[in-house]
Amino acid sequence: MPPIATHVHGHGHAVTGVSLADAVLAAPFVIAVVLYACAALTKSRGGRPWPWLRIGAWTAGVALVWLGVVGPLAAAAHGDVVAHMGAHLLVGMVAPLLLVLAAPVTLALRSFSIEPARRVSAVLRSPVGRLLTHPVFAAVLNVGGLAVLYLSPMLQTVHENPLLHVLVMMHFLVAGFLYTASLVAVDPNPHRSGIALRAVVLVLSLAAHSIIAKLLYAHPPAGLPVDEVQEGAQLMFYGGDLVDLTLLVLLGAEWYRVTGRRLARSRVSSPRQAATVGATGVRP
Repeated sequence: MPPIATHVHGHGHAVTGVSLADAVLAAPFVIAVVLYACAALTKSRGGRPWPWLRIGAWTAGVALVWLGVVGPLAAAAHGDVVAHMGAHLLVGMVAPLLLVLAAPVTLALRSFSIEPARRVSAVLRSPVGRLLTHPVFAAVLNVGGLAVLYLSPMLQTVHENPLLHVLVMMHFLVAGFLYTASLVAVDPNPHRSGIALRAVVLVLSLAAHSIIAKLLYAHPPAGLPVDEVQEGAQLMFYGGDLVDLTLLVLLGAEWYRVTGRRLARSRVSSPRQAATVGATGVRP
């Protein structure tokens, strides 16, 4: 049985068995959690409580990114295709959903002073912001990256190259965040597309994701164990469907809220219009 702790006093190792490199790689993720928590607690003390569920979503999302990019799952992914697929699901699908639900842009706008907040708003309203948050562009960026990786010999290269693995995972994270943010209305988006367009993009993306998984299962890349690739493709198929189902539920909930508000407004305005017609005989 391997020792629980490695008592090495040489340079670059801690008594707990965590290397200096591990600590350095984990630092950005710890900083991201601390900054978010500090901003949330500051707003809560200022009289505008920030939901604890959002703090939990942000913390869990950052932890999943660490796990799949530089953590133990990332280390296992270099020797196992199934672990690689698990890292892809966590970093590219589950973590972006949690990070979007944490509403980081809303928290930043409330925490910044006037001038930085105006700059963030200007970026969101810019043509670049409009492009990045458009569901069609975000879907192409997201699904296109999957197709390039899993339907080409690139998968074997990423499987053998730790640095390339990190770069690919960061692409999945950014693309997944933009894709999720373009579909789910949590943070402010001056260019938010209609629910109908977002629903169509989501359904087509779900279909494309499933097709890529099936093609990967049917045609495993050369040089990789066939059984591992097929098991990873199954994980991609079923795990991706669970996340996409969650997005469908969130989008449906938004449609329900919007429709309910419109119905409520129409019910309020109808009696007023009837009263006006009855009093004047003229329809407004």
